[in-house]
Amino acid sequence: MDELTIHGLEVSALIGVRDWERYVRQRLMIDLTLEIDTARAAASDSLGDAVDYGAVARRVREIAERNEAQLIETLAERLATTVCNEFQVRRVRLTLHKPGAVPNARDVAITIERTS
Repeated sequence: MDELTIHGLEVSALIGVRDWERYVRQRLMIDLTLEIDTARAAASDSLGDAVDYGAVARRVREIAERNEAQLIETLAERLATTVCNEFQVRRVRLTLHKPGAVPNARDVAITIERTS
């Protein structure tokens, strides 16, 4: 199986459990690895036979930016489930980074894998 990867997709979201986090948008970074079959797209050289990674990125940004969840676990699950359900992927590995979430740490991140 083949993999398509999107690294460092930046989004802005309301996320967190503290009062200030419920009204201050925070920068999140998302990494996605999609397990796909690229044989048909490679043979046809047609976007119609490929996973449109631009569309995947736009959809992930849309969901993240409309987020109302408090936990990064919840948002990660929603994103991974949407990618599996809306795009022709067999598996998605998603890492959601929340920079600055913990003092003296660069970021906090959760990584999940889901299959279609």
